[in-house]
Amino acid sequence: MPHLAMYTFGTLKSPLVDTAPLTNEFYDVGATVYQEIGQRPGYLAHAEAADGERGVLFGADWGAWGEFAVPAWYGKGRTRETTALAATLSLWTDLDLAFDAIYTGLHREALTRRHDWVERTEHPNYVLWWVSDGVVPTWQDAVSRLVHLYDHGSAPGAFTFRHPFAPDGTPTGIEGIGPRNDRVR
Repeated sequence: MPHLAMYTFGTLKSPLVDTAPLTNEFYDVGATVYQEIGQRPGYLAHAEAADGERGVLFGADWGAWGEFAVPAWYGKGRTRETTALAATLSLWTDLDLAFDAIYTGLHREALTRRHDWVERTEHPNYVLWWVSDGVVPTWQDAVSRLVHLYDHGSAPGAFTFRHPFAPDGTPTGIEGIGPRNDRVR
């Protein structure tokens, strides 16, 4: 059975190693959100660096998730002292369950505050796609799909919750949103 891959990306207002209260709050909220998300139905796994050192994304050991990569539009630093981005890569069993996990609970609360931490941009901040059972998506694949979404809009290989596709490539919907629904959550 296919699994849903999800990549999120945002450029932070401050470097990850910044010790200012707002950056520390971002880390604290993120840790709590990850803990809750990990318990949600449908959640399978997310990319974690083996060393897990604060601010180290580039050059870290990501195992099967591959070498860390970012879209070309990311224009801030890549060193421990200058990296200013938030990125996640995760696997889910189901589109509806992933949607529910993202738009309820602590993650929903964090989303309402995202512009406290993340710069506003014209680029999409997430992309979804289906992978075969047993496949671990890579950071490079995730970035290419986010770029494809930006360049071409939703398609079976790179889509959003608002314009989703089923594993067979046909357009689908999520209860409450999407092309088959009248009301928006």
